[in-house]
Amino acid sequence: MQLETALLVGVLFGCATYLILQSSFVRILFGFVVISHAANLLVLSMSGDPAGKTAPIVTDPAVAMVDPLPQALILTAIVIGFGMTAYLVLLLYRLFLDQKTTNASEMYATTDQDHQ
Repeated sequence: MQLETALLVGVLFGCATYLILQSSFVRILFGFVVISHAANLLVLSMSGDPAGKTAPIVTDPAVAMVDPLPQALILTAIVIGFGMTAYLVLLLYRLFLDQKTTNASEMYATTDQDHQ
């Protein structure tokens, strides 16, 4: 199961990197969303297999317990990722209203022609 998760994290990071390197701001936005999910999955996979472990409530000190820290970190990362996504969507919307395009090459090509 760990191999499949590692491959999935690698594919997600690769797809996110490809999307972030595009010239369309919509694809860049999707790249940030995918890289956020890939990072969350990476942290979750590093926390280990919870099979055979109990909830982190100490009743018997000899029993192995699940570490709640990775889950708390992922929950915090989800909230931060949602806030960043909302900000980037609004930034993209404002950029479209001002520039009438979401493509970086078209946006900079029109500003170069205006200066000549």
